[in-house]
Amino acid sequence: MKANKFREMTNDALAAQEKELKSELFNLRFQSATGGLANPQRINDCKKDIARVKTIIRERELAKAAE
Repeated sequence: MKANKFREMTNDALAAQEKELKSELFNLRFQSATGGLANPQRINDCKKDIARVKTIIRERELAKAAE
């Protein structure tokens, strides 16, 4: 997902999205270990989405602290 879509979300929605992505990453890793993963690139995409969400959350925290 693009960062612009994440920026439109509220803080609560971002936290929920982060939790969902972490759960998905766990499942993808489990599938990879058992040899049932059809698209290995999805693991990297999921990691990058988690990083994007965390970055946006941190940016908002810093902006709030600067005020």
